[in-house]
Amino acid sequence: MTTRFQCAIVGVAACLLATTGQAQPSGLADRIGRDIDAQVALHYAGVERLYQDLHAHPELGFEEVRTARTLAGELRSAGFEVTEQVGRTGVVALLRNGPGPTILVRTELDALPMEEKTGLSYASRVQVDHLGRQTFVAHSCGHDLHMASWVGTARTLVALKDRWQGTLMFIAQPAEELLGGARAMLADGLFQRFGKPDFAFALHSWPMAYGEIGFNVGPVTSNADAFEATFRGRGAHGSAPDKAIDPVLMASRFVVDVQGVVSREKDPFQFGVLSVGAIQGGSSGNIIPDSVVLRGTLRSYDATVRSKLRDGLRRTALATATMAGAPEPELRFTQGGDATVNDAALVERTETVLKAAFGSQVRRMPPITPSEDFAEFGAAGVPSMFFLVGVLDPKDVAASRQPGGKPLAGNHSPFFAPVPEPSIKTAVKAMSLAVLSALQR
Repeated sequence: MTTRFQCAIVGVAACLLATTGQAQPSGLADRIGRDIDAQVALHYAGVERLYQDLHAHPELGFEEVRTARTLAGELRSAGFEVTEQVGRTGVVALLRNGPGPTILVRTELDALPMEEKTGLSYASRVQVDHLGRQTFVAHSCGHDLHMASWVGTARTLVALKDRWQGTLMFIAQPAEELLGGARAMLADGLFQRFGKPDFAFALHSWPMAYGEIGFNVGPVTSNADAFEATFRGRGAHGSAPDKAIDPVLMASRFVVDVQGVVSREKDPFQFGVLSVGAIQGGSSGNIIPDSVVLRGTLRSYDATVRSKLRDGLRRTALATATMAGAPEPELRFTQGGDATVNDAALVERTETVLKAAFGSQVRRMPPITPSEDFAEFGAAGVPSMFFLVGVLDPKDVAASRQPGGKPLAGNHSPFFAPVPEPSIKTAVKAMSLAVLSALQR
C-alpha cells in the first residue's frame, strides 16, 4: 500500500501508482519541489547572513567554540534537541517525528591555518587561534557554506515535517581537516548515546559550476597516509664531502627514486599518489648536515595499492641509506582517513530524486583525490552518500577550459570564493531531497 509519506518522496521522481504498478509522472513531484523551494527562499536571507558570519570568524580544528555555539543555537531555535561538546567541540541535534528511519546529516566546523586573499567584504581577518597564537585562519575549503546549508536544510525539513516520519540526526563535526573529528565523536559514544542512524549524508563544495551536483558509486575520496623519513649521515665542511655521509644527497635520491613505486610497481589503472611536500635539513650552504627530514603524503582508493605504496616507500628509503653507507633511516607512518565509499543502493535511490529536480545538472563523476573523515561513519556500518555541489560562476568555469584560460581557485586556495547564491540554495534543496527520500524505507 502506498502511503501519503511514500508518495510525497517517491513522487519527487515518479509516484508509484498502486493501481497500475507503473511509474508515472506525478504532480506531487512538482508540489514537493515547489514546497522545498518556498522554504529555501523563506529562510535564505538569514542563511546567507549566517554564512558570511561564519566565513568572517573561522576557527581551527577542535577549537571551534564560537562556531559550535552558533550552530547549536540555530538548531535549538528550529526545534531540535541539541547536545554540545560531543567529541570535544562537536554538536548533535535530534528531531524526532514519529516512527521511521534515522537519517544523519553531517557538516564540518573547522577552517584552515592559512591566509585568505579573496578581497571579499566578509573575508576572514583572523590572525590568532583561540590561545592567542599567531596564525592566519580562513574558511578556504567551504565548510562555512556546508554549515549554512546544514542549517537551511534543517529549517526546511522542520517546516515540511507533515511530509515525513522518522528522526533527523544533524551533527556538526569538528576537525575534519585533521581527519580526527568524526573519530572523536564516535569515540565519545555518538551512536551509543544518540542511536545508530540508518543512513548518512554529507556534501562538499567543489570548483564546479554552481547548480551542478556530482557523486560516484563506491570510492568517492581517497585513503590518506602521512609519512616522515629521517636520513642520518655524518656532517662535514662543504669543501670536504669525502669526510661526510651526505644526507642531502640521500634525500635527493630518495625523492626521485621513490616515484618508481608509483610508475613501476602500482597497477597503472589504479589510483595512487606519493608526494614529498617538505624537506628540512642544513643551516648553511657550506655545511653538510648530519640529518635531513622529509615529509609527505600517500593517497589511494584501494587497500592493496595503499599497502604497496607504504612497502615500496620503506624499501626505497632503506636502499637509499644502504647505498650511502648510512644507518637505517627512521620512518614514521601516520594513517589518516580511509576512502569514503558511497553505498550503491543509497546512491541509486537518491540519484532518482535529484535528477527529477535538477535534470542534467546531476551527474556521476570520478572519485576525487582529497581525503575525508566522513568515511568513519560508513566504516561504522552506516550506508552513506557523499556528494559534491558546484559553487563557482559557470562563466569562470567555462573560461578556465579555454586555451590560456585563467585557472580556477579551488578548495584550499587563498582565493577560493564560492558564490553564495545560488550555491547554498542548490545545496539545501539537494540535501533536503536526499533526506526525504531516505526517510522512506
